[in-house]
Amino acid sequence: MSPELVSILVLVVVFVIATTRSVNMGALAFAAAFGVGTLVADLDADGIFAGFPGDLFVVLVGVTYLFAIARANGTTDWLVHAAVRLVRGRVALIPWVMFALTGALTAIGAVSPAAVAIVAPIALSFATRYAISPLLMGTMVVHGAQAGGFSPISIYGSIVNGIVEREGLPGSEVTLFLASLIANLLIAGVLFALFGGRKLWARGSVPTDGATGEGDAGFTDGETPDPGTDATSGTATGTGPVTSGATPATPATPAAPTAPASPTAVAVRPGREAGVTGGTGGTGGTGGLIRLTPARIATLTALVALVVAVLGFDLDAGLTAVTLAVVLSTAWPDDSRRAVGEIAWSTVLLICGVLTYVGVLEEMGTITWAGEGVGGIGVPLLAAVLLCYIGAVVSAFASSVGIMGALIPLAVPFLAQGEIGAVGMVAALAVSATVVDVSPFSTNGALVLAAAPDVDRERFFRQLMVYGGIVVAAVPALAWLVLVVPGLG
Repeated sequence: MSPELVSILVLVVVFVIATTRSVNMGALAFAAAFGVGTLVADLDADGIFAGFPGDLFVVLVGVTYLFAIARANGTTDWLVHAAVRLVRGRVALIPWVMFALTGALTAIGAVSPAAVAIVAPIALSFATRYAISPLLMGTMVVHGAQAGGFSPISIYGSIVNGIVEREGLPGSEVTLFLASLIANLLIAGVLFALFGGRKLWARGSVPTDGATGEGDAGFTDGETPDPGTDATSGTATGTGPVTSGATPATPATPAAPTAPASPTAVAVRPGREAGVTGGTGGTGGTGGLIRLTPARIATLTALVALVVAVLGFDLDAGLTAVTLAVVLSTAWPDDSRRAVGEIAWSTVLLICGVLTYVGVLEEMGTITWAGEGVGGIGVPLLAAVLLCYIGAVVSAFASSVGIMGALIPLAVPFLAQGEIGAVGMVAALAVSATVVDVSPFSTNGALVLAAAPDVDRERFFRQLMVYGGIVVAAVPALAWLVLVVPGLG
C-alpha cells in the first residue's frame, strides 16, 4: 500500500473515531500527524509542525478574545440595535445585510477570512439577539464573502487571473466574478428559504427605539414570547423566547437542551437567555435604551481600528485583534476579566489539529499524487469533474487559493487539447474550491464556529460539518454541469 493511500485511510479513521467516540477531532489529528509523519513520511518534528496554522491560531484567539470583551461590556448589544434601526426593524433583512457587507469587503480587496473575522461575530450576535438560526446567519456571512471574492480587484480574483495568465490559458475576469457571485447568491437564497427566512419575513418589524428590553429577542408588538422555551431550539428552559417557526412548549422546569429537530436549531447554553449578554452588557440600567459608555466607545473604536488596519494597511487580523483586546483589558479589567475564558479553545484545538494533519499530507505529496492521478485520465470531461471534486474536498480542509494554484496547472494538459473550455473550467474550479469554505475545518467556517455566542458548539460544529458535506457533494457537480459541459469543443 502506498504511503499516500495510507495517509488518506488514517484521515478516514480520524473522522470515524471523532464521530463515534466524541473525541476532539483536533487532538486525534495531532496524534495522526505524529504517527503518519514519523512512521510513514519519515518527517521530523519540524516537518510535522510545518503544517501548523500559526496565523489561523492567532486569528481565532485574537478575534474571539476581542469580541468576548465587546459582548461583556455591551458593545455588541449597541451594534445590534443600531443595525436593526438601519433596516427599519425588518429582522428578515439582517442576514442579507451581512451577506452584502462581507461581499463588499472581499470585492474591494479584503482577504475572505479577514472579512469573515470582522463580520461574523457581529452577525452571530444578531442571530442570538433576534432568534435567527445561527446556521443561517453564519453561512450567509461565508457565502457573502465568497460572492465578492473573485472581483477583478479582489485578492482571490487577482491570484486566479494571474495563474491563468501565467499558464497561457484564455481567461475572462468578468465570467469568473459573475460565476462566483451568482453561485453564492443562489445558495444564499436557498438557505434563507430553508432555514427560517420565510418565517422571519412573517414576523415583520421589531421596535427600533431601544424599548424592546433585554430578553425580547426582537419580537413585533403583537408577539408574546413563550416563557417555557429557549430562543433557538424550542426546548423547555423556563425562560427565553421562541424562534420563528418554533412550536411553543408548555412551561417546564429548567432542563438541559435536547437535540435540535433540524439543522436550523442550535441550542443556547443553559443559564443564558437569547438576548442577554454577560458583564455590563444590555441596557446598562437604562430600562431598555442601550447607551454609549466610555468602554463601549473605546470598543467601537477598536473594531473600526481592526477594519482599517486589516483592509487599509494589510496588517494581520489576529495580531491586531489581540493587541486591541489587550489595550481594552488594561483599561477596563472588570469587563474583560472573563474574556480569556470565552475564547473558543476547543475550536482552536480542533481546527489547528486537522490543518496540521493536512499539512503532513501536503508535505508527503498526497494531494499532488491525487491530482496527478486524475489529470492523467484520458477522458477530459471526467477529469474535469474529478478535479472539481478534489478542489472541493481539499479546500474544505486547506487553503482555497492554494488548491486552485495547484489544480489549474494540472488542468492545463487536457485544456490544451481544446475539448474543454478553459474559461468555464477555471470558473468551475474557483467556485468548487471556495464555496465549500462553510466547512468548520476551513478558515471561514472555523471563524463562524468560534464567533457564535451562547450555542452548543459541538452541536453547531456537527451542523456546519453536515452542511459543508452537502455542499462538497452537490456544488462541484452543478458547477461542472453549468460551466464546463456547455463549453465542450
